[in-house]
Amino acid sequence: MTSVSIRTVHDTAGFAAVADYFSDVWQTPRSAPPLLPETLNSLAHAGGAVHAAYDGERVVGGCVAVFGPPAARAAYSLLAAAERGLGPRLKEAQRAWALGLGARTMRWTFDPLVGRNARFNLVKLGAEGTGYLVDFYGPMADGVNDGDESDRLEVTWDLTGTRRSSAGTTTGTTTDTTAAREAAPVTHPAPDGGSLARRDPGDRYVWCRVPQDIVALRATDAERALGWRRAVREVFTKAFAEGFTATEMSRDGWYTLTRREDARMEEDARMEEDTP
Repeated sequence: MTSVSIRTVHDTAGFAAVADYFSDVWQTPRSAPPLLPETLNSLAHAGGAVHAAYDGERVVGGCVAVFGPPAARAAYSLLAAAERGLGPRLKEAQRAWALGLGARTMRWTFDPLVGRNARFNLVKLGAEGTGYLVDFYGPMADGVNDGDESDRLEVTWDLTGTRRSSAGTTTGTTTDTTAAREAAPVTHPAPDGGSLARRDPGDRYVWCRVPQDIVALRATDAERALGWRRAVREVFTKAFAEGFTATEMSRDGWYTLTRREDARMEEDARMEEDTP
């Protein structure tokens, strides 16, 4: 795709083409896309941005972002999808737009069971999973999410931070925790009979595994897919309540959740206060 260009969409034909692309990705009728062309037009008119990647005249990616409360200096990405290899370029276009208007962070959500998206968000972009949202959208009827509960992991992308680079790789130090993970005790079994979660004895890390391909599993065994959903939810909600955030995703499908230092210090202080 040497001819690919990324542009901000401003015209009705462009909004319709992006809406059609989103319909194809999320397997909905063209008459019922995840975001209607009229909605995209209104979002752009209100100060948001619709970016599209074009291979010639064919749309091969798109993303949509709006701004949050002015004091937060934050943008919010509503929807994004692209053909393989184009994701970083689209997110960089969003980043440049948001920074140009004063934003310093960008947030969005994604299905935490989709490991490839987790790796893209946490490793390639250097974003951090900062919140777990249970059944965020309620029942969904598209061809990708139908029959499942719509839990989402909220990520925050520091648009100016050291974990992000314009090349799409993390510039901060990424600790290789594979050996530590394998040595840590198992805390939860997975629906497939393997290990779902481990926790290191020093209580700094929690690791949680997701299925290799949740979309394919959902299509062939919806009950087992729902079992994975609820099992992962239990691990994440407990860890987030204790002050962990999602910081990495390994190639073999394991999240690393890292305890925030401020949360750990608060817990240590409470323990000291409780000590007679």
